[in-house]
Amino acid sequence: MNIPAIKARRGRPPKIARENQDTKAELIRSGLEQLTENGFVSSGIDQILKKVAIPKGSFYHYFASKEAFGQAVIENYANYFANKLDACLLDEAFPPLTRISHFVESAKIGMARYQFKRGCLIGNLGQEVDLLPESFRQQLIDIFLCWQHRLATCLRAAQKQGQISPNADCDRLAEYFWMGWEGAVSRAKLVQNTSPLDNYLNFYIVGLPR
Repeated sequence: MNIPAIKARRGRPPKIARENQDTKAELIRSGLEQLTENGFVSSGIDQILKKVAIPKGSFYHYFASKEAFGQAVIENYANYFANKLDACLLDEAFPPLTRISHFVESAKIGMARYQFKRGCLIGNLGQEVDLLPESFRQQLIDIFLCWQHRLATCLRAAQKQGQISPNADCDRLAEYFWMGWEGAVSRAKLVQNTSPLDNYLNFYIVGLPR
């Protein structure tokens, strides 16, 4: 007896699959808001679930633990930020050092939009790393290295165009930028204005080897 093969259904994916993905994305967005403003340790699952309006039991349908949830939020933020960096630092319509200033302008707009309540998620988590799950440590290190690589590429472009010295160590300069940047973001959040970001950018650009 030949049993006919079941043909795959065309068209939209099942509604329940779409709903699962939408709810998971909403949880990550809510978590991003909470973690950016309050850090991981101080952010309770109940606060996150309340905004999304789903019962606590449903949370574990999407994430095995708060640790797994935190990892997903970090990954989501890292992808967003990498795209933001690329949009500025790879824009060949402008000289490389100008691209860095465009990134800073974008950051200023973002901080002002949220009334300086949100800083850099990765920087915030780095400050409380000893209180976080150990799995977060390497994840955060890898993200900083990714950002450094992107900025170093932009600085090497500046070398080729004669904006900075051909002998400059672009990898080290990129590392210095992010170390100082996190402090500038924290200060901007504290004083609730963008002047620390402007001051840091000016200090950094002037200090580049020519």
